[in-house]
Amino acid sequence: MTFSIVAVSEDRQWLGVAVASRVLAVGRAVAAAAVGAGAIATQAHCNMTYRPRGLDLLKTGLPAADVVAALLAGDPGPDGRQVGVVDRNGGSATYTGPKANPWAGGLTGPGYAIQGNILAGPQVVGAMERAWLAGTPAESFGRRLVSALLAGDRAGGDRRGRQSAAILVVTPDGAHEAGQGGEHYDVNDEHTNLRVDDHADPVFELARLVGLRDATLGRHGQRAAAALEDPLRAEVALLLDRVGHRPDGTDAEAVTTALWQWAFTEDLDDRLKADDLPHDQIDLVVLDYLRYRAGTAFDLGA
Repeated sequence: MTFSIVAVSEDRQWLGVAVASRVLAVGRAVAAAAVGAGAIATQAHCNMTYRPRGLDLLKTGLPAADVVAALLAGDPGPDGRQVGVVDRNGGSATYTGPKANPWAGGLTGPGYAIQGNILAGPQVVGAMERAWLAGTPAESFGRRLVSALLAGDRAGGDRRGRQSAAILVVTPDGAHEAGQGGEHYDVNDEHTNLRVDDHADPVFELARLVGLRDATLGRHGQRAAAALEDPLRAEVALLLDRVGHRPDGTDAEAVTTALWQWAFTEDLDDRLKADDLPHDQIDLVVLDYLRYRAGTAFDLGA
């Protein structure tokens, strides 16, 4: 009833799971991941004890295939299970029990495991694998996971239909909320944890949320920017008016002031504060997000 991808980045700094299903709130049950360990998806006749037990085994350095074997050996009903695992070194393994509802199966390669049951057919996992391999290390890891999930969904996905999707990503640097200005208020390796529990097109909605997460909570250093000169300044003034932050005038100072006020309400002001961004320029992610909020763009820059 579920299809998922479990993966680790080429530099071993990112681990995660993306999953979709024709059940309510699939994110509550399937995914687990931890830095220094690996990532796990447990599904079909889901055994949620695989998550803590699997992570404990992965933390010892046990390879993914041995972790799967150990989980199955301690399970009274392994024939109905499906599980995918990647370890911190890029090893991967997937298992589909003979009693998992057809079509059921999976694919593995360096750093990824893809699996699904009650699928439209093997083309689902095949499309997911091609999408994953087509990605690059320069791409946002979360977007790359969701791109693979979306490819499987559009190839037929769960043959009963669509309902929910989720993503979990961990990395040593943790989340935006874990620290600002070089201070870490909380040690947390969880970078992304998003769920779409009930939706007509949940994977597409999950992709939208990942884009919002990258725009509003993503860390940033050197970035692309554009000067607030006409005609861009006029466009920004019009967009700000549309989102309820009309500038007091059309001069650069008035537009910049309104831009900062709007960015603060959207939790984007950190993108305008950095030393590498002159006061009279706009971060291109902020510009994309403003266009999105004003209804003139439908994709978000990363």
